[in-house]
Amino acid sequence: MLIIFFTAIFCSFLSALFLIRYIHLHQKITGDAHTNGPQKFHIGLTPRIGGIPIFLGLFVACMVAFSSDLLPITFGSYLLLSATPIFLLGTVEDVSQRVSPFFRLMASFISAGLASWLLGATLNHVGIIGLDLLLAQSWWIALAFTIIAVGGMCHSLNIIDGYNGLASGVSGMILLALGYVSFEVGDRQLLAICLICAGSVAGFMFWNFPRGLIFAGDGGAYLLGFLIAEISVLLVIRNPQVSPWFPFTLVVYPVWETLFTMYRRRVVRGQAAGLPDALHLHQMIFSRLVRWMVGRREARHLLRRNSMTTP
Repeated sequence: MLIIFFTAIFCSFLSALFLIRYIHLHQKITGDAHTNGPQKFHIGLTPRIGGIPIFLGLFVACMVAFSSDLLPITFGSYLLLSATPIFLLGTVEDVSQRVSPFFRLMASFISAGLASWLLGATLNHVGIIGLDLLLAQSWWIALAFTIIAVGGMCHSLNIIDGYNGLASGVSGMILLALGYVSFEVGDRQLLAICLICAGSVAGFMFWNFPRGLIFAGDGGAYLLGFLIAEISVLLVIRNPQVSPWFPFTLVVYPVWETLFTMYRRRVVRGQAAGLPDALHLHQMIFSRLVRWMVGRREARHLLRRNSMTTP
């Protein structure tokens, strides 16, 4: 199993290094300027296509897992295929910054639908008696519930992707926890996927934290959110001894951040839910705690403050 973990790290690491080294060739279309919105808290022009190294790490490590009989070809291929729509549209947004939140949401629903069709990743119980009965009796309600839950998780991780190492660090810890439980229940396929995903995140995170030389972008955040959601669904439906509340407790931070953001924007402020602002938890910690401890908005302090917000 360790071979696929280190393969994912190595491939993701090298891919990110290549993008950083030759940033002068693509910075006009991939660079994220610090003046592009109220949610920006970095300096300079930084490539925001970190989803590409993460996806390449996944792809190459899966190929190694296939050849080593550590992962069935159909299982790994179907998962990668399902992740492709949301990854591609997120990456298009990173490059063009013209894809509306609606179309990104639809892409996450398409990816979730593909996973339900190809992998059977449809929730049939969530640990709530009345809802469990409804999910068990109606397959289309179960499908709709799963698609909405997976799509919501994709956007939840994107919302917390605000500072160096935050989204990737949270994702890495969640994936390792899911991998540990997969190991405990003897689900080697999910364990392999968790190790591959965690390795891909680790290779990218080397360049993302603390120096912020590359950002995950929408493509990376959506991809990680989708993978975490699908692994959680598969872990629960394939292993009845695992409570549905276990993966929920792992993702409660990004999920709660999303729900509260929707409430704040729609109910409190009467604004569109997709309108960007600087009022997320990590941004509040930055502005009310870290900023005052490590200086104001001078460039020489900004990188240090950015990186100190995540821990």
